[in-house]
Amino acid sequence: MHIREAHAGDDVAIATLVADLKHPLTRDDVRARLPMLAAAGLPVLVADDGGVIGCATWSVMPVLHRPGPVGRISLLVVAAGWRGRGVGRRLVEAVEARCRDRGCVLVEVTSHERLAEAHGFYEAIGYRRTSVRFGKPLDS
Repeated sequence: MHIREAHAGDDVAIATLVADLKHPLTRDDVRARLPMLAAAGLPVLVADDGGVIGCATWSVMPVLHRPGPVGRISLLVVAAGWRGRGVGRRLVEAVEARCRDRGCVLVEVTSHERLAEAHGFYEAIGYRRTSVRFGKPLDS
C-alpha cells in the first residue's frame, strides 16, 4: 500500500468511499474538485493497494491566535474491509507531514458527531477533543 495524490481516474472509487460517510458526491463532483484542490496546493490523498482503499482531504488555515497556521483533516475514509489495518493512520501521517512542511503548528480533525468509531481512532493516534464546531449552510 502506498499514499499518493489522487487523479481523475480515482473518481469512482473516491465517490464510493465518501458515500460511506453519507455525503452525496458523484464521480463528476470528484472530477471537478480534484484539480481545484490540487491547484490550491491541497491535493486529495489516497491510499492505493492496487486500487483506492482510502482517502483524505485537508487544508491549511492561517490564524491570528497561534504562532503558525493550523492544518485540518476535513475528510478521512477507509474502505470497510481495510479498516483496522493501518490505512487511516498512514493517511493521517501523510497529511501531518504536508501540514508540517507548510509550517503548521497544529493539526485538527473534523468528524461528524455520529461517527463514534472514528472518534476512537483519532484519540488512539493522539488527537484530543479540544473544541466544538458549529456549522451553518449559506444560501447559494
